[in-house]
Amino acid sequence: MKILFVSLGCDKNLVDSEEMLGLLGSRGYEFTDDEADADVIIINTCCFINDAKEESVQAILEMAEYKKSGSCKALLVTGCMAQRYRQEILDEIEEVDMVLGTTAYDKIADAVEQALAGKRDVETEELNRLPMTQTGRLVTTGGHYAYLKIAEGCDKHCTYCIIPKLRGSYRSVPMERLLAQAEELAAQGVKELILVAQETTVYGVDLYGKKSLHLLLEALCRISGLRWIRILYCYPEEIYDELIETIAREPKICHYLDLPIQHASDAVLKRMGRRTTKADLVRIVKRLREAVPDIMLRTTLIAGFPGETQEQHEELMEFIDEMEFDRLGVFTYSQEEDTPAAAMPDQIDEEMKRNWQEELMELQQEIAFDRAQDRIGSTVTAMVEGRVADEDAYVARTYGDAPNVDGLLFIHTDETLMSGDFARVKITGAAEYDLIGEIADESTE
Repeated sequence: MKILFVSLGCDKNLVDSEEMLGLLGSRGYEFTDDEADADVIIINTCCFINDAKEESVQAILEMAEYKKSGSCKALLVTGCMAQRYRQEILDEIEEVDMVLGTTAYDKIADAVEQALAGKRDVETEELNRLPMTQTGRLVTTGGHYAYLKIAEGCDKHCTYCIIPKLRGSYRSVPMERLLAQAEELAAQGVKELILVAQETTVYGVDLYGKKSLHLLLEALCRISGLRWIRILYCYPEEIYDELIETIAREPKICHYLDLPIQHASDAVLKRMGRRTTKADLVRIVKRLREAVPDIMLRTTLIAGFPGETQEQHEELMEFIDEMEFDRLGVFTYSQEEDTPAAAMPDQIDEEMKRNWQEELMELQQEIAFDRAQDRIGSTVTAMVEGRVADEDAYVARTYGDAPNVDGLLFIHTDETLMSGDFARVKITGAAEYDLIGEIADESTE
């Protein structure tokens, strides 16, 4: 039996997909990329914002056509959309056989067998359950880097966010389990480990009574084979001294943090249910840059939150111009049902949201280009991602670039490099968000 697996959404969802692939592989299923050749199709969905919801619906409808006319005998839907609209999916799309909620993904192999046997049902578990799989993940990121999901759920309850209703309250994964996973990934050749969760900074509070991300990092740094450890999704107000000290001290930890601030106007932050002020954000950024001078800071913003004024947008523009984040992304506000923000007055029209988004991104592009220009002439360590087709050039990433969201480094060389190699590269140019370089006098590491 051949399975086609479609994984949508964030890197946290991707970890769930890889767990499911591992479970299915252990049952003897094979995998295919050809929809027409698949006996079973599984779609792991996302519905964090409206665009993701539309993408998930479109994917389900497209795959449903193969259930009608192809060799597909079973169609399963998992993930966040499955959790949120589980009965509606089953009722409205007759080709779907099984729907699995976010905490039932470890039941995927049984669900496939039930679907093939003719069962049509919804499989859910208690929302605050933490699924425990015994088989290894099937890593889909190329083998040289992998994500490690250190917690599930969220307790923040920002007014625009549906995640707590889809993923439950914050539950840290026990440290011993994470270390075992990391050891297994390193043994498979993974050199960069990327820590993810809805929020990584409060890891361990529920299990150990205190913030323990720094302790987890110290233990991960002792695993041989790992070269880089990257941390994503750190809520700024939860950054603490021991974490900063560990990042500064441990050579394996990338001097890179993702700090999703969302806005800088105190009035907007308050309506969002965020727990920082603009003064807090300035203080936290300053503290990080003083302790780790070469740290790369990424953030994300929401443009057009309900009630946002032109003055508040300009305040955000001034803040971004002053802070000069190394990496920055902007989403337009998405009015999600069942969230407090969806019912707020003074919703912003889509054209205004897009205009503000474009203004923020144009400003950031100038900042990013200037910062990239400053790096010309420096020598950096880079991880090779692959070769550029038909050219003597390779695509790589520096410590300041997380996969799929940040820029790339293009290395021109006639040497042969392999994905996952580390090389010393002299930066010779910059183009928008990307860098250009050549192999430095030092050989490949």
